[in-house]
Amino acid sequence: SRDLSHNHLLSSNWSIDLSVHTLQEVKMNYNELSEIPYFGETTSNITLLSLVHNTIPEINAEQLQVYLSLENLDLSSNLISEIKAASFPRMQLKYLNLSNNRITTLEAGCLDNLSSSLVVVKLNRNRISVIPPKIFKLPHVQFLELKRNRIKVVESLTFQGLESLKSLKMQRNGISRLMDGAFFGLGNIEELELEHNNLTEVNKGWLYGLRTLQQLYVSQNAINRISPDAWEFCQRLSELDLSYNQLTRLKESAFVGLGLLEKLNLSDNHINHIADGVFRGLANLRTLDLRNNEISWAIEDANEAFVGLSRLDKLILQGNHIKSITKKAFSGLEGLEHLDLSNNAVMSIQENAFAQAHLKELILNTSSLLCDCQLKWLPQWLTDSHLQQATVTVSCAHPEWLAGQSLLSVDPDDFVCDNFPKPQIRVHPETTVALRGMNVTLTCTAVSSSDSPMSTAWRKDSEVLYDAEVENFARYQQQSAEVVEYTTVLHLFNVNFTDEGKYQCIVTNHFGSNYSNKAKLTVNELPSFLKTPMDLTIRTGAMARLECAAEGHPTPQISWQKDGGTDFPAARERRMHVMPEDDVFFIANVKIEDMGTYSCMAQNIAGGLSANATLTVMETPSFVRPLEDRTVTRGETAVLQCIAGGSPAPRLNWTKDDGPLAVTERHFFAAANQLLIIVDAGLEDAGKYTCIMSNTLGTERGHIYLNVLASPNCDSSQGGIVHEEDGWTTVGIVIIVVVCCVVGTSLVWVIVIYHMRRKSEDYSITNTEEMNLPADIPSYLSSQGTLSEPQEGYSNSEAGSHQQLMPPAGSYMHKGTDGGAAPLVICSDCYDNANIYSRTREYCPYAYIAEEDPLDPALPNLMVQMPKETYTACTQHENSALDNLLADRDMSVFLANHDKISEKKISQQMSEPFQLPLWGVNKDLALSHSHFLHQQPARETPRAPRSEEAGDSDREQAASPRPCPR
Repeated sequence: SRDLSHNHLLSSNWSIDLSVHTLQEVKMNYNELSEIPYFGETTSNITLLSLVHNTIPEINAEQLQVYLSLENLDLSSNLISEIKAASFPRMQLKYLNLSNNRITTLEAGCLDNLSSSLVVVKLNRNRISVIPPKIFKLPHVQFLELKRNRIKVVESLTFQGLESLKSLKMQRNGISRLMDGAFFGLGNIEELELEHNNLTEVNKGWLYGLRTLQQLYVSQNAINRISPDAWEFCQRLSELDLSYNQLTRLKESAFVGLGLLEKLNLSDNHINHIADGVFRGLANLRTLDLRNNEISWAIEDANEAFVGLSRLDKLILQGNHIKSITKKAFSGLEGLEHLDLSNNAVMSIQENAFAQAHLKELILNTSSLLCDCQLKWLPQWLTDSHLQQATVTVSCAHPEWLAGQSLLSVDPDDFVCDNFPKPQIRVHPETTVALRGMNVTLTCTAVSSSDSPMSTAWRKDSEVLYDAEVENFARYQQQSAEVVEYTTVLHLFNVNFTDEGKYQCIVTNHFGSNYSNKAKLTVNELPSFLKTPMDLTIRTGAMARLECAAEGHPTPQISWQKDGGTDFPAARERRMHVMPEDDVFFIANVKIEDMGTYSCMAQNIAGGLSANATLTVMETPSFVRPLEDRTVTRGETAVLQCIAGGSPAPRLNWTKDDGPLAVTERHFFAAANQLLIIVDAGLEDAGKYTCIMSNTLGTERGHIYLNVLASPNCDSSQGGIVHEEDGWTTVGIVIIVVVCCVVGTSLVWVIVIYHMRRKSEDYSITNTEEMNLPADIPSYLSSQGTLSEPQEGYSNSEAGSHQQLMPPAGSYMHKGTDGGAAPLVICSDCYDNANIYSRTREYCPYAYIAEEDPLDPALPNLMVQMPKETYTACTQHENSALDNLLADRDMSVFLANHDKISEKKISQQMSEPFQLPLWGVNKDLALSHSHFLHQQPARETPRAPRSEEAGDSDREQAASPRPCPR
């Protein structure tokens, strides 16, 4: 090698022979060369050429082309102003130093001819202000230096193409912005140095892609914030330097993800707040430097700030204004060996403050110690701990007679507690829960035996409240010694959610500070609705959507109820969906059973409220049961069923043979026209009956074919009578069946009437024009509608009306054997627990006695019962049948009469043809009433009187005729 430095050589006047074939290194620094020299044949063998501090203005490819073996080129401190695309020929250069030139421009592709071999590039101390993205297509470069340039902004993907880069240095550039992805593409980066710039924040945007980064140096910037997820993409960091920045707070999330970090430097910031658990995730941290901050409270207040640093062996707390050290100050630092507490005016150290650590070095220099009984333990501990004594320089400041004396020279008996000059907290602030808008007061009281002025401060979440509304009171108290009681009151007016937090008071005097317990303030707000559910009408099968949202503090929980309970048919069938993020409640494939009132309940610890919405489900009419054709014998009762479903409840109409249904006194309607009852069916009743049901959604029709067959009479002599009586019996049976099937509510009134009957002893019957029920007895059909006169070919149902069961004005009456009036013939098996449809020809005539109904004097009901005492001449079988009738009170028949009947009218009815009263029906039974059919005359010959007395006796019994033999 040859070194020709410091010779003032010019490119035109040097003539040194370097024709040495083995020459590989040439240094011509500090000369006046204006171009790259040529050394003849030896040039091709040179591997290192250093031309530092010359006057070369540009890089000439022709001059470098002869350096076939050159690997190391140093052109620093020349006059080069730009690097062009053709500046370098293709060569095997590995090291290139262009620092301290005047370079302002880097053309695209300027280093491409060196891409196959270049490893180190230095461009320090130039005038580069912009680095074009993707300008460095150098896959083998491992070290790049751009220090002391004029780069202010680093754009995204600037360094893409440097796949092998391990170290990037960009100190002192004045960088103020690092765009997202600024370093993306550096897949092997290990070290990034950004000191002495103007960065203000650490965030994951500009750290994106740095997954292999191990050392990050960002000291001497203006960083005041670390974003919560800043370290998401660089979790392999082992060393982080954030010193000399403007950090004031370390939030709990400040170092999340840095589980491999070993060294953390936070010195020379303005840190005054360290959140609880901020270091909890740094399990591998070995060195923590917090010197020259403002974190005295972290040591003075027993909040265990260093919990989680079990492997920490060096902690530097120099210059943090620490006045007292609590026994829990270093909790969790089991591996601590080096502790630096220098430059702190420490006054008190609680016993066992260093017990958990295994200290080998303690740096402590203070002359402010309060040498009372609480410090008696420290000299002995310093002696027994085998520390380097030269690093501990401590002396007393109080009491006065020990002032200036070394702690280690104080006699143990001189450590006494005659007073308590350091403030002691007597009244701590209390945890409070308040509603938003209220005023809150927190009180703190401390006492001290010293007349040193006391000052107070309030902190919220470990941060001092500078603009708080505070009242302070001081007074003297005479106890064993005169003490000063100092009270501080914090007023919080019209509290809001931002006022929530943990409040603490600090009382300080010349001898130190004391910290109160932390009082938590919780601000609640009653829920209020942002969205309320609206009433909804929807068809079956559709999707029901109910919205509900509420605000409050804490955020209220939203729940739903249906009809006051939590039983949701849709939930059981997995058709219900709740979307909390969208404030929506869905019911899929809505069914009739989903109909009801839905309540949105908003609840938090402050209270709750609810909002209701009605879900109405509409369903087209449909047949609940299939329609069935009917075949009956002539004279029997035909019952046609049309059980309708739908919402709203459909209205039913009937037609016959596609024309109007001619309604007679033999036609009855029940259960909202769902039952059509035809008494004493005749051949003219046969045909096609159409049930038409309709609501607002549509109309449905169904057909029933009625076939009436001819049949012989009940018997030869009284066939008409028994046949007709069987018809009426069937009417009663049908009515009872309807009552049992569709009207459960009538049971109450049946019981009432049953007890009323028990109070009555004599019952009679009278002719009635019309039968009504008391208006106060509820009726199922009164809300459903009954039949009115046919219109347009239909028998219509109108709500609110009713009809009465009554015999027609021109009906036949039953007559006795003498041609006079006689009781109606009724088959006895109807009252003998026999088959109610039996055709047995047994019958027993009886009469009716009328009596007013005690339920309603204005509208008396007639209760029909067979008086047992009046029957003396029946056969044993007939008497047995009558006994069964009288014993079964449930078979009684109730009739209604509008007008009061006089005894005179009753007598008249016994001597004249009268209209036969038949089965009465309580209005509860949900039956529409019509006129009964005409009764066929039944004649029976009365007995001849034995004598006048007998005749008189017979006349006296005219009102209640006795049974007669068949």
